[in-house]
Amino acid sequence: MSQQAHTPLHVTPLHRVSVTEAADWHRVVVASMAHDLPGVPPPGPGQIHAQLTKPTLDSQRLTWIATGADGDTVGVAGLRLFSSAGRDHLAELELHVDPAHRRQGAGSLLLAAVVAACRTESRRSLIVAAAADSPGEAFSERWGFRRALSLDHLLLRLDEAGALPAADAEHPGYRLTGWTGTVPDGLADAFAAAKNAMNDMPMGDLDYGSIAWDADRVRAMAKVVAERGDTLLTLAALHDDGTMAGYTEILLPQGSGPRAQQYDTAVVPAHRGHGLGLWLKAAMVRRLRAEHPGVVEVETDNAEDNVHMLAVNHALGYRSYRRTREFQLDVPA
Repeated sequence: MSQQAHTPLHVTPLHRVSVTEAADWHRVVVASMAHDLPGVPPPGPGQIHAQLTKPTLDSQRLTWIATGADGDTVGVAGLRLFSSAGRDHLAELELHVDPAHRRQGAGSLLLAAVVAACRTESRRSLIVAAAADSPGEAFSERWGFRRALSLDHLLLRLDEAGALPAADAEHPGYRLTGWTGTVPDGLADAFAAAKNAMNDMPMGDLDYGSIAWDADRVRAMAKVVAERGDTLLTLAALHDDGTMAGYTEILLPQGSGPRAQQYDTAVVPAHRGHGLGLWLKAAMVRRLRAEHPGVVEVETDNAEDNVHMLAVNHALGYRSYRRTREFQLDVPA
């Protein structure tokens, strides 16, 4: 990307995001997604405002905007700096440039500010996601990011999921329980132990680190979700011995309309091979139908080499509809 001399651009860090700046950020994201991800619902204004102003779990967020000669915002960049042990080497980037102002250097200036911040914060790995075969993918490769993980995005129409016989399958020794928001106190430790099963999820060549879950952390995560206005639904499979064998989570983003987002689904290694993942996810679809009739579809994504979970999702009726790729830049010291 070469910057045109007649189009002066300025990159400014945002220390406290105003309502106006959040609205400008939302406008750029909507324009960028409409161009690069047609058919994918963009986040609403409230979601963007919450993303920019509400606390995150075990991380902090740095933000920048790129403005043109007239002062209008033409590009935005957000950098999430993880702080927990096992991920404090890592930073995650979101970068958007309004398609009407691309190829003028905004993306390059924003990325330069981001990489400088990574060095200042002693981050060795910078990751970013881009739609497959998109301008974002080409931009990432041009600036030296390497492809580290490919994700298959799938969509389930709840009215096409059928009767879900998997939800009625017998699983001797196991029972289902569920909650909305924060895990009940009596299940917090068992839930945290089950959460740690996500650490062996296929991640390709991505240097994503690991997360150590405990009861305080699962409560903190639920608090973060609630404070940004989202609703988190969880179903869990409990074994007769009191352990949590697996769980699945669905996020209902505030103001997002009829599409829900699949969060984690995990089965603890000692309990794999019993069909618990399919059971949990089928039961969650029934719960959505019963409790949230306004939700008509669920989006999920899986690493392309996560063949087991892809098989579970296809068995439920999910259909592939787009792909993204995760890229990683090894930041020099």
